Amino acid sequence: MDVLRLALTSKVYGAAVETPVSETPRLSARLGNRVLLKREDQQPIFSFKLRGAYNKMAQLTPEERARGVICASAGNHAQGVAFAAERLGVRAVIVMPATTPEIKVGACRARGAEVVLFGDSFSDAEARAFELQRELGLTFVHPYDDPLVLAGQGTVALEVLRQVEVDGPLTVFVPVGGGGLIAGVAGVLKALRPDIRVVGVEPEDSDAMFQSVQAGERVRLESVGIFVDGVAVKQVGAFTFDLTRRYVDDWVRVNTDEVCAAIKDVFDDTRAVMEPAGALAVAGLKRFVQERGVRGETLVALTCGANVNFDRLRHVAERAEIGERREAIFAVTIPERPGAFREFIEVVGARAITEFNYRFAPRAQAQIFVGVQLAAPGQRAELRGELVSRGYAVLDLTDDELAKVHVRHMVGGRAPEATDERVYSFTFPERPGALLEFLTHLHGRWNISLFHYRNHGSAHGRVLAGVQVPPTDAPEFAAFLAGVGYPAVDMTANPAYRLFLT
Repeated sequence: MDVLRLALTSKVYGAAVETPVSETPRLSARLGNRVLLKREDQQPIFSFKLRGAYNKMAQLTPEERARGVICASAGNHAQGVAFAAERLGVRAVIVMPATTPEIKVGACRARGAEVVLFGDSFSDAEARAFELQRELGLTFVHPYDDPLVLAGQGTVALEVLRQVEVDGPLTVFVPVGGGGLIAGVAGVLKALRPDIRVVGVEPEDSDAMFQSVQAGERVRLESVGIFVDGVAVKQVGAFTFDLTRRYVDDWVRVNTDEVCAAIKDVFDDTRAVMEPAGALAVAGLKRFVQERGVRGETLVALTCGANVNFDRLRHVAERAEIGERREAIFAVTIPERPGAFREFIEVVGARAITEFNYRFAPRAQAQIFVGVQLAAPGQRAELRGELVSRGYAVLDLTDDELAKVHVRHMVGGRAPEATDERVYSFTFPERPGALLEFLTHLHGRWNISLFHYRNHGSAHGRVLAGVQVPPTDAPEFAAFLAGVGYPAVDMTANPAYRLFLT
């Protein structure tokens, strides 16, 4: 595939705009490199997806335009197709999961698109879209695995080459989901400037492209993370995989906390609020600099989108300090006696306490859940060492997902009477009736002894549930979990749960 030719002859600017490159004085100074942001969040739909969608649709035949197009998407691709269809006067049918936030559904309908809500997941919506395509004779506009779509995304690279002047090494960091953006960008850059280093960035829990490149063939993930939903793809495209494995130089994977910290970094320098996928490349850039010791170079991160639900920002703010390694979370065992709190705080010293959770229990020792602000990343191990040297039992929960999402909001809720309790983390679709369906599956057979849920503003929520299951019911309960329809992970052995909730 001649990606360069397709990008040079693309028609993206009938709808998309040439986005600016922004300097980041604060982040650059901190990292010791010149860090630039390619601001695809400033497209008319606040995402680069408009480029590929419009390029594909602008080159439809007259017969295809007359019939119309269809796509499956719960996010930015849907808005790109709707915008392009409105601009071109083409009928657009967009199939979205029923869990899609109303703000995204409304944005597509406002542009004249016909929205069909179907199923709880992207896979459900995609299957329905293919059915409708066959029934209605529409042209399918794929979000990434199409030569014209990925070539449209590749025009980002043409702009970077015009906008970024540099004498020394240049590295471009690209967020990766299905691979359309990185395939187009890498294909163009390597054709014109093979010396430019291209680094792909994925979440640790949604790294389908990295795993595929390592395996030498496309792999399908059993599950993907839900936080960086813009790149949550179980299997990458065939076109995109072929180009990516040939042209991408390196890979970085990051966690949720690092993405949240990157959202804050971008905001600090630009006052723009990225969606998680929009800050993914920045998170990867930061980790790359830390791990490789890069200094004095020019680094470009593609900020690919800013379509974030406002209520997600609460979760982002909670995790950003941990992602920047400015907060440590510990479970500490202290004596259950007067004066024990003061003695503990004396060891912490002048460091600021960000969180302190405790509940009395008639035991010789108490468990406290404490967050401590750090002036530097190395202070986390230093503080833990000080506490241990003073005789405290300390468990570092800074990287424990269950502790950060659920347990910190439930500390002190011990229930020794809850015999035979098993604890599971479930992923629920965020739609009316999902919880009722789950409880209906239980049929009243097993008692729910623990339940915690928080809405984080995404299409799926996370529930921690405890169920009392006698050993004799284990086979039947295993069958229940297999048929319940919601992904479940056994968390009964999690140390945070064992310390604070049993």
